[in-house]
Amino acid sequence: MSARPAISAIMPAYRAEALMPRVLEPLLAMRARGELAEVIVVDDRSPDRTAEVARGLGATVITTPANGGPGVARNLAAEAARGDVLWFVDSDVIAHPDGALRIAAAFGDPSVAAVFGSYDETPPGGWFSRYRNLMHRYYHQTARRTARTFWAGCGAVRADLFRRLGGFDVATYRVPSIEDIELGYRIHAAGGVICVDPLLLGKHLKIWTMRNAVFTDIFRRALPWSRLLIAREGLGEDLNTSRTERLRAILAGMVGLSVLALPVAPGLWWLAPLLFVAAIAANLRLFRFFLCHLGALRAVAAMLYHQVYYVYSAGSFAWCLFEYHVLGVRNRLHVP
Repeated sequence: MSARPAISAIMPAYRAEALMPRVLEPLLAMRARGELAEVIVVDDRSPDRTAEVARGLGATVITTPANGGPGVARNLAAEAARGDVLWFVDSDVIAHPDGALRIAAAFGDPSVAAVFGSYDETPPGGWFSRYRNLMHRYYHQTARRTARTFWAGCGAVRADLFRRLGGFDVATYRVPSIEDIELGYRIHAAGGVICVDPLLLGKHLKIWTMRNAVFTDIFRRALPWSRLLIAREGLGEDLNTSRTERLRAILAGMVGLSVLALPVAPGLWWLAPLLFVAAIAANLRLFRFFLCHLGALRAVAAMLYHQVYYVYSAGSFAWCLFEYHVLGVRNRLHVP
């Protein structure tokens, strides 16, 4: 039996003073039990007392030379970390207490290069914020158990491989974006196995609004991810890029077109609700999941918004295809 790997927990933090006691408590408890070698908080030049509070609670604190975002912070900590495994946890995620043991078990298989989990099923906030975090959970929980991508919200990677691959690409992704997804592609290309563990959980404390959700989805996820897929990776079957998800996006587009057609064809008023029912049927497992966690009315509202999500995500991908093949923009991976 192989020895349990030493695990370094790494948390990039900016303006996280109020969150530090809640998010550090389970990690420091794991360290006290000998399940973690260290807990490193990287203060990304916060203007508040993030560093002071983290240090007072007992975490090792590193400060970035200048504010550079979570990718820069994680890379800096990875150079100083003592562990064989780097466990990245966001500063708005409360890791479940068995996290370190689950990670150690995953890396007991020498072929495993990385592992990531999902959010838990009890996020805070109103229906929309809960919908967002539950949607993230659903896709991770129902994903294939091996992936080509990576998630740094609650994910771990072998330290030697991370350093050999150069860490997160912070030159291309200068703001929080898809730097973790892109790292996953490089890990996969290097022959590493990336596992999805549905029991490696964290509670996401972020409160979403429609405004920040749409902005994040389009400009920090859909556009850069589409450009990466078109230029380098090709479409795969990971998470929400599977063939089935693409068909559901087409159906959502039909729902949208049927609504737009109402002013010129009011006699087709029945088509939009019929197509929406068809969309629910196509996403029946997701709808049942929302019913369980949100209740009937909020589940319907979540499914309505989910059709909008499909439309603007698919529209972003279509724009990137046009950009690449018609406009000839071939190297626009940079996210300023």
